[in-house]
Amino acid sequence: MKKIGFLALALGLFVAACNNAGTATENDSTKADSLVQDATNAVDTLKQVADSTLQVLDSTAAKLDSAAKH
Repeated sequence: MKKIGFLALALGLFVAACNNAGTATENDSTKADSLVQDATNAVDTLKQVADSTLQVLDSTAAKLDSAAKH
């Protein structure tokens, strides 16, 4: 009878370990998706800063051109 109880315990631990491995994989993919989203947001922010800087430069260049004509 003890052998059957031990086998049942071992099987229960095996199933529990397999279920935890599946959950860890899902968490890893969620973390990866989160990192990709963070990187995308950072790139978008840098693009906005670059666009803003280019607008300032264009505005300054237009003012210089206007001043040079007068």
